[in-house]
Amino acid sequence: MTESAEDTAGRPAAPPPSAPDGGHLAASDGGYAAARLRLLQDDAPTGPDRRAGLAHLTDDWLGALLTAAAGATGVTGTALVAVGGYGRGELSPRSDLDLLLLHDGRAATADLAALADRLWYPVWDLGLDLDHSVRTPSEARRAAREDLKVQLGLLDARHLAGDPELTAAVRSAAYAGWRESAPKRLPELHELCQERAARQGELQYLLEPDLKEARGGLRDATALRAIAASWLADAPRGGLETARTRLLDTRDALHLTTGRATDRLALQEQDQVAGALGMLDADALLRQTYESARTISYAADVTWREVGRVLRARSVKPTLRGLLAGRPGRTAAKGERSPLAEGVVELDGEAVLARTARPERDPVLVLRAAAAAAQAGLPLATHAIRRCARAGATAPLPVPWPAEAREQLVTLLGAGAHTVPVWEALEAEGVIGRLLPDWERVRCRPQRNAVHTWTVDRHLVETAVRAAALTRRVHRPDLLLVAALLHDIGKGWPGDHSVAGETIARDVASRLGFDSHDITVIATLVRHHLLLIETATRRDLDDPETVAAVAEAVGSPGTLELLHALTEADALATGPAAWSSWRDGLVTDLVARVADRLAGEPAADPRETAGPTAEQERLAIEAGRTGGPVLALHTRPESTPQTADDGTAAREPVGVELLIAVPDQAGVLPAAAGVLALHRLTVRAADLRALDPIGQGPVLLLSWRVAAEYGSLPEADRLRADLVRALDGSLDIPARLAERERAYARRSRAVLAPPPRVTVATGSSRTATVIEVRAQDAHGLLHRIGRALEAAGVWVRSAHVSTLGANAVDTVYVTRHDGTVLPEGEAADLAKALEEALR
Repeated sequence: MTESAEDTAGRPAAPPPSAPDGGHLAASDGGYAAARLRLLQDDAPTGPDRRAGLAHLTDDWLGALLTAAAGATGVTGTALVAVGGYGRGELSPRSDLDLLLLHDGRAATADLAALADRLWYPVWDLGLDLDHSVRTPSEARRAAREDLKVQLGLLDARHLAGDPELTAAVRSAAYAGWRESAPKRLPELHELCQERAARQGELQYLLEPDLKEARGGLRDATALRAIAASWLADAPRGGLETARTRLLDTRDALHLTTGRATDRLALQEQDQVAGALGMLDADALLRQTYESARTISYAADVTWREVGRVLRARSVKPTLRGLLAGRPGRTAAKGERSPLAEGVVELDGEAVLARTARPERDPVLVLRAAAAAAQAGLPLATHAIRRCARAGATAPLPVPWPAEAREQLVTLLGAGAHTVPVWEALEAEGVIGRLLPDWERVRCRPQRNAVHTWTVDRHLVETAVRAAALTRRVHRPDLLLVAALLHDIGKGWPGDHSVAGETIARDVASRLGFDSHDITVIATLVRHHLLLIETATRRDLDDPETVAAVAEAVGSPGTLELLHALTEADALATGPAAWSSWRDGLVTDLVARVADRLAGEPAADPRETAGPTAEQERLAIEAGRTGGPVLALHTRPESTPQTADDGTAAREPVGVELLIAVPDQAGVLPAAAGVLALHRLTVRAADLRALDPIGQGPVLLLSWRVAAEYGSLPEADRLRADLVRALDGSLDIPARLAERERAYARRSRAVLAPPPRVTVATGSSRTATVIEVRAQDAHGLLHRIGRALEAAGVWVRSAHVSTLGANAVDTVYVTRHDGTVLPEGEAADLAKALEEALR
């Protein structure tokens, strides 16, 4: 409870180490502390019973404190009131005590201060957090009028001790004042909820959610109680109390396992909290938490929409009407019904069923209504969904679906961003689970890869949203949208999710009524939805075997076209780190090569048919003549802005094309990579070849694509000078990089990363041995890889770098110095040695 300027206790702003008279921790306080400890350490009761028991125990203790304090000071006409969560009788193990000391105004200020001290100091002495205020009833009413948070806290006021009439008067006035001012205060509360959600994010998607402050958390549940108390609207009751109770239970377990008053469910605590709640693991805990948050979020959406409808009906001021209207643009006039589709109309800003609609005779109606609502950018009325759901339970869609049902699903998925709220409403009412039974496996399933923004199910819907913007690029938009919805459906099953997903996708596509050819295409898209991005960023596109392998997997130009669009939609829906103009260019290049192959024009290996460019030859000649490195830098223009998930435009860092020619000698790759790392240049791709332009010995030509980490490019002369020093040994790159790593470690929080993994990609190339490195991304990683390969005595033909978040996947094509492929055993030994070097 927020303290007002009218507080008369005169106590210090923060709890002192001990009370002025030497401490108030009497025997009764010790009894409370012991009883509290026994209650919290006992396995039973738990959940609501334990919270109520702790509140009751605390009530008795505080009541005794007030009685003793009143007797010692002679002050009468007071009441001790619990507000907020404590007022609701929901006291978690580390919750603060939110208390209001009411008085009738007759006591002297000094006596009242002495009384307050005898209440607050014992609480502080036990190490409990305390939020308190001292007011008369009139001061409490004035504070409520001036401060919305105070007003909300008083709605949960509960009498603890003293004069009950004081408490009753304040509580009655609080409810009367709230109901009177609700038309003006509810928009303010709505704005506070939105601001909090913008700061804290959505609980149902966060890997480390704040159970209280994030959207869909306990604060929103409290706001719904306040709306109900206004008598203007009420929240949907289905599952709401269960969801709130589960979040409270999780917070209790979090308090007990950490011993701290925290609401943030940190990663390192999730396994312990899950164990305390009797759950299998942290994923089961997160999934239940997400489900609870989703229930509360959906209830909040529906309730705020109803608040807006009621306020508009009461002719609220235009500014407030705009704030709560729910959508811009034209809406039907109040009471006017505008047709949207067969059996569906718009009424007061919502899509509702027409008076003549008969969902029990029309099993497609729920999909038709959902598609119409999404295409019109309207919310689908809750009562419409529930009516269709009841009818669907007795008259479900036939399997396989009729053509109209399939078309309406595709229409819903093709509505873009408006698909999301309609889909979530259907899911909240259980419709999606009945239409697509396999959906339950991915519903609210967490993804522990930090690259992912969403849970699995929301990612699938978001991919369909992104794919909707690409439907003009493909010949079968329906297959693209359905494949987008299903591409990660296998994540609910053991093993490779692409393999499992292929089988599930066949079943779902058959259920939807697609023919055998379309089923095969959808299954192929799901099975290979990662093929293009992984190949483009981890394989040598100049190797004909790379193109041939992709062409064989895809099978046809039409499927390739769909897979290209699905790849982009999937990456855009994953998160900002998963897609960029660079990755787009690589995938587009690969698609063009595969398309040529599928059209009967196999791509030739440029290393065999294409000689060096004029610039490369010039640099090689100069390096051979001078005996030292020669560099050329070409600044790449800033890339096209990419729209991030938060709607902001994010640009690729300014990058450069870097050519280095240097006479053949040991250590060129690690030296060059180390110099780039020292200058904070991130390597995106690298290619190496040997030339002998003047017949006086080979010259190594290294082609790099790099990005400046902080946007500023180094001068070519500085790069060359450092490369010369690195090659002659006067610049100790390993020591410089180690020094930087130590400085970075001191400034940053330690992260427990999985160990690096190095494998041989057997069969990926006929002309080279392909080594794939997966490791935590770090400055100088490619330098360390180069040093290890140099020590192994192999020739690096090309290197391909891909970075997703904190994870690096680097692929190098190596041969013996005579150009031959490494034997199988030798390749395995190389991979093992490289892995050990990176550890």
